[in-house]
Amino acid sequence: MSDYNQPLSGNEMPRFAGTATMFRLPVALDPSSVDVGIVGVPLDIGTSNRVGARYGPRQIRAESVLVRPYGMATGAAPFDSFNVADLGDVALNTYNLEKSVGIIERHFDALLQQNLKTISLGGDHTVTLPILRAYAKKYGPLAVMHVDAHADMNEEMFGEKVTHGTIFRRAIEENLIDPKKMIQVGLRATGYAAEDFDWAKSKGVQVVPAEECWYHSLEPLMEDYRSNLGSEHPVYLSFDIDGLDPSCAPGTGTPEPGGLTTTQGIELIRGCSGLNLVGADLVEVSPPYDPSGNTALLAANLVFEMLCALPGCKKR
Repeated sequence: MSDYNQPLSGNEMPRFAGTATMFRLPVALDPSSVDVGIVGVPLDIGTSNRVGARYGPRQIRAESVLVRPYGMATGAAPFDSFNVADLGDVALNTYNLEKSVGIIERHFDALLQQNLKTISLGGDHTVTLPILRAYAKKYGPLAVMHVDAHADMNEEMFGEKVTHGTIFRRAIEENLIDPKKMIQVGLRATGYAAEDFDWAKSKGVQVVPAEECWYHSLEPLMEDYRSNLGSEHPVYLSFDIDGLDPSCAPGTGTPEPGGLTTTQGIELIRGCSGLNLVGADLVEVSPPYDPSGNTALLAANLVFEMLCALPGCKKR
């Protein structure tokens, strides 16, 4: 029997009952004994289209009851490898985006003083910027694996420098990210100008449009990324659910047709195994646009795959 926290089994408590924590794990009020903390960041006032991502963390937790402890294909056993706990939600200012960004950064500053890693549940993609600010203080400029339909490299939106569509431009400008160690996968659809993806490329970011992924396994792409990056440099994974096609994940604020498949999304996360993955997030799940709950269920499974990709995850 593992000494680590274990998910509550569906054979002990029906899956439709009990407390809806992530993976039915205990809530940890003191993170000092936690190896991996699941953190909700229920912000959606940085989004530019459909709101509702503030409900993402709660719905992902509710749907995570269907995720079991072992990866049958990979043999991964994260709950036998790490002490994982639900660390609750960041207490945001729901009326002020700038203040909320500061609150998130300070929250993660405090968490990262402990010897733990975090996997965050968004919330819109704005939440990644303050998280990266906290991580960069600890690790220096990060390598980034970014899955998304959008580059999120706008100079500004409605005159605002920090929104869900500007964060990676700010992160590169602030030296939170080493752009030559960043890959963006799944970018697609229409843009405001022909040069929309050029700024990132000019900084050295590897941009992989969705069209280059159609009908292909993405395992070779991740093999190349691992080979080029190596296993030492700290890596942060940011997974926007709209990187996947709306047929797979309709519950999101800015859906774009022609996206990645569910299996390609899983391949990308599993392909991070072997990297020095220090943190991750899963963002932009907007439950009001998917009454079936399938988008949040998919998100919960992707978070499980993130746990399995962390360094030190045992394989049965």
